[in-house]
Formats: sequence, structure tokens, C-alpha cells
Amino acid sequence: MEASEDTEEPPLPLALARFQVSEEFGFLLPDPLTELPEPYSPWMDIAHELPQLIMSHQLRSRVHQMPQLSTQHLRGREQLHLAHLALSFITMGYIWQEGEEGTVQVLPRNLAVPYWEVSQALGLPPILSHADFVLANWRRKDPHGPLEIENLDTIITLPGGESLRGFILVTLLVEKAAVPGIKAISQALGAILQGDGDTLHRALEELAGAIEAMSTALRRMHDYVDPEVFYSVIRIFLSGWKDNPAMPHGLVYEGVSPEPLAFSGGSAAQSTVLHAFDELLGICHRQDTAAFLHRMRDYMPPAHRAFVERIRGAASLKQHVLCSGDARLRLAFNRCVSALTDFRSYHITIVTKYIATAAAKARARRAEAGARPAPSALEDKGTGGSHIFTFLKSIRDTTREGMLSA
Repeated sequence: MEASEDTEEPPLPLALARFQVSEEFGFLLPDPLTELPEPYSPWMDIAHELPQLIMSHQLRSRVHQMPQLSTQHLRGREQLHLAHLALSFITMGYIWQEGEEGTVQVLPRNLAVPYWEVSQALGLPPILSHADFVLANWRRKDPHGPLEIENLDTIITLPGGESLRGFILVTLLVEKAAVPGIKAISQALGAILQGDGDTLHRALEELAGAIEAMSTALRRMHDYVDPEVFYSVIRIFLSGWKDNPAMPHGLVYEGVSPEPLAFSGGSAAQSTVLHAFDELLGICHRQDTAAFLHRMRDYMPPAHRAFVERIRGAASLKQHVLCSGDARLRLAFNRCVSALTDFRSYHITIVTKYIATAAAKARARRAEAGARPAPSALEDKGTGGSHIFTFLKSIRDTTREGMLSA
């Protein structure tokens, strides 16, 4: 089992390839594999049947019959990512098959051990994260066709049907829209070193345009994702076992650790894009919010985390713009901050619709039917475990405070 690494030293201050960032796809895994070698068919067979196995309450028994496979025949980063994707989805289905009240305390050895080994090889945690759910979970229907939602599909799915597919693929389109902005980071840092105001101005305009395009992509969530399906079906499968009242003691990975381990569920805060933009623009979040965001970096592929750290250690764009006295640069910088603030405001709008409003409707329906209240442990929390509105409003407000005054 091995992951391939780039070893070539880059000529630029921030060569993207060195950080496993693609010029074409950004942080997305370029054209992920969709099948593993034959010895791993027991994993892939289960992974491809997950919605049916979960809805028929048969997944746990299928997992118990699964052979324990060695991971030593997995070769290269692409195979490891697909193995991690399959094992992550199987694990989430296994844990949440019976809902919030029917969780298990132990992940069986035949799933836990290979999952742990693949996670260690990739430097990812043994839980479904943004790196699996979105970055490595896409394929083109027509291999030569465009990267547009009509030509895209997921590789592995969970209950939620078209709404889950839409949720994953719209999020993927947000990542794709960010690509010119990711490239602009490298150009901006190079321009600061060169003292090249024109190139820096172009890079900032490019970055602002990319963030605006991300907001446009995010708006498509309304077209493809039903709030009721997201709230009542999809959301639980993204939940983790850290800061989660439904699994207060974490999860024992049998054959890995006798002590339970706690990991956060999937969260938009695990996307490297916004961390990179924050670091470039010098956005400083409040202490508790910043602590959560920093913890989410542990859920990124290590090379992407290193990319964010490299930006953090680079020359300060904000100071450079302030010291330049160049009104054109200040305007372009503020356009970036304003676009990022708007993106975060719109994210709050989405979360309000898909969580708060959907939760209120679900409660009203249950009351009308005289049903007992459903478990509500996750109602005010994001799948990553944060108190969602406090968190999102805090990062939106601190982003707005990053504007430069004239």
C-alpha cells in the first residue's frame, strides 16, 4: 500500500502541483478512479448497494459477513482515495442504519482495521469527510464531456436519492468555481515578492470573480436538493461521533484501539478553499470559532493543509496593500473581502432553509400527527459538531471586519 507523492521542487513561491492542487480541478481529485482491483470487490459490492442495504436494515449483517481484506495490494493515491471513500460510506451507513437512537459502540474489526490503515496512508481521519464526500466522489457520465451537473454523477451514494446526488454535485461545482481563485493566490504572492502592482491587481480581481462564481454555484442547491430530504434523510449520515449527544462516548475501532475514538462529521468547514482565502486576505476569526476551524484542517488531505499553512507563512497581502497606498489595490482587496462576506451570508441562508426551517416543519408535522418527538440532538448543530448559527454568523462578521478603510 503506497501513496504517490510529487517530489519535484517548484520554481514558484507556491507551485500548486507540489500541494496536490490541480490547475484544472483545484482541490478536487482529478478524474477519480471508480473501481478498485478485483480483490477489493467485497468492499465495492457493498458500497454500490448502500441505499438499499440501509433502507432494508441489512447493511450491518452484510458487513459482519465481509472478509477482512489486507490493504497491501492498494497502489497509489487514487486507489487509496477510492478505498477510503468506499469504507467511509460503509462506516457511516453501519453506524447510522437505525437512526440516532440505534447507534453502535463498536466498528467491527473487518471494517475498522483496513479503514484505519487506508486512513493512515492518506493522512486522513477514519470518518467520512469533505475530502471523500465531495473531492473524491465524482465521475463524468461522458468522459469527454464538460464538468457540468448534467454530465456528472457520484461514485458512491447513501439514502437521499436525487437530493443527495444534488447536494454532493452542487458542492463540487462550488469547489470547481473556486479554481481561478486558488491559482490567483499563487499569482498574488508572487506579485508581492516581485513588487508587481499590476499583476497583483489582476490576481485580486480574479480572486473576487471566483468567490462571486462560488456564490452563483451555491444558489443551485435550491434546484437540486429538497430541504425535507436533506434534513430528515441525508443529514444523519454526515454526522460524526465527537460533540454528538447521540454518540457521547465516541466509537471503538475494533482491532485498532480498545479506547473509543471521537471524530467530527463532514462539514463545509473542512473545505480547504475558504481556509486558503481567509489566510491570504488576513481574516482573523474569534478564538472559539478559529479553534473549531483549525481543528477542521485535520480533516483535509495533508498536502492541502500544508498549502494553507504556506499561505499563512507568506508575506502579508493586507500589509502590502495598506503600505502601497494604491487605491486600486485597496478597492480590489475590498472586493474580495466583500465577495467572501456575501458568500458566507448566503451560506447562512442555505443552512436556515435546509436545517432550521426544515426542523421546524418536521416538529410541526410530528405534533400534528400526535407522534412522540423525534431525537433532536442535532437540531441546532452542524454535522461537524459546531453550534451552527453562532458559528456561521461569527465567521461572516469577522470576514466583514477584514475590509480596509480608505
